[in-house]
Amino acid sequence: MFRIALISDTHGDLVADLLPYLQEVDEIWHAGDIGSLKVIDALEALKPCRFVYGNIDDAMVRRTVPLVQIFVIGGIKFCITHIAGRPGKVTADVKKLIEKEKPNVFICGHSHIALVQFDAKADLLWLNPGACGIKGFHKIRTFFRFSISDGKCCQLEVVELPRYPSHSLIQDPAL
Repeated sequence: MFRIALISDTHGDLVADLLPYLQEVDEIWHAGDIGSLKVIDALEALKPCRFVYGNIDDAMVRRTVPLVQIFVIGGIKFCITHIAGRPGKVTADVKKLIEKEKPNVFICGHSHIALVQFDAKADLLWLNPGACGIKGFHKIRTFFRFSISDGKCCQLEVVELPRYPSHSLIQDPAL
């Protein structure tokens, strides 16, 4: 069994209350709007990571991580990008990407709204972990943890954290 923490939209803030949850996984995946290289460095110091950049990420972040990640783990093909829309209302680029790559699981961020939905038309599981940073309109911070076992995603947890934690581990005042 392989455990994943799926986060998005940190916007330069990696809050200390998230860290205990990240200790219990094998990899951390970040679906964009990372916000700074400091967040990348801090997460990579914890666990192996996969990142994509988002619309708020600067040139330094964009030179460090890709716009799209496509990979297979445990017989499951994953595709991660930041801006995608939602099932049934995807951007034109994402529609082409899904048609070409045919992932089993599609992951995005950007909306700050957690979403788990099977898209029957595209025949894939759509995951958006919401936002785990403190910037944005969301009222709670969310992220997902799940397992990959026997060719399936299982044991999905939606974790909710307070919007206004007592302190941050990393804050990038430039954002």
